[in-house]
Amino acid sequence: MAAKEPSSIVKLYLIFYNAAQVLGWCYMLYQLIAYYTIDKGTEKTLWDYLGFTVILFQNAALLEIVHAFTRIVPSNPVLTTFQVLSRVMVVCGVVMATPTGKVSPGLPLAILAWSITEIIRYGYYALNLIDAVPQLLITLRYTTFIALYPIGVTGELLCFYWAQSHVGETKQWSVEMPNKYNFTFSYFYVLWMVMLLYIPLFPQLYLHMFAQRKKVLGAPSGAASGKQKAK
Repeated sequence: MAAKEPSSIVKLYLIFYNAAQVLGWCYMLYQLIAYYTIDKGTEKTLWDYLGFTVILFQNAALLEIVHAFTRIVPSNPVLTTFQVLSRVMVVCGVVMATPTGKVSPGLPLAILAWSITEIIRYGYYALNLIDAVPQLLITLRYTTFIALYPIGVTGELLCFYWAQSHVGETKQWSVEMPNKYNFTFSYFYVLWMVMLLYIPLFPQLYLHMFAQRKKVLGAPSGAASGKQKAK
């Protein structure tokens, strides 16, 4: 079902939201590069260095789920929910929650892939709303994901894997029997369940992007100028 043309107020809001995200992810990419170059040797960990920026702009992506379900954009609500919540889970439920997640070698990989992807994606959305998307940005939007998505997923899974060892040893956020509620919960198993969910869900997202790439780049150039293509 295609989304209806947004009202002027909604369009203005979407332009502001997407532009703000572009600026935020640009700053995050700058921080990532600066950490390994001009500030190399700092005593801070990567997470200490740019964690606040990641928390702010990644959690702001929760609004995308609202956008998809309210149909003010034509994104697939199910795929959008998985894509956003998987990253929020990495940020809030893995990296913020565990000391091992903060030092995972997957963290810089994930942030690199996320930041480049989001700069392109949000820039595409913002310019598309004013019918000013350059062909180069369209090509980048539907090409860079081929490398960046696997890199990002690898980084995310490494963060999960580094975190699960700490959770397994400390039983963090877990409830064991016996207790007065006769209830048991293992956050360790939750982390592994989420990791296993990547097996069926990531290919769907990846193939969806390939389908969109074929639809946009394989069609006449004028066909690529519709309002906010689905992710």
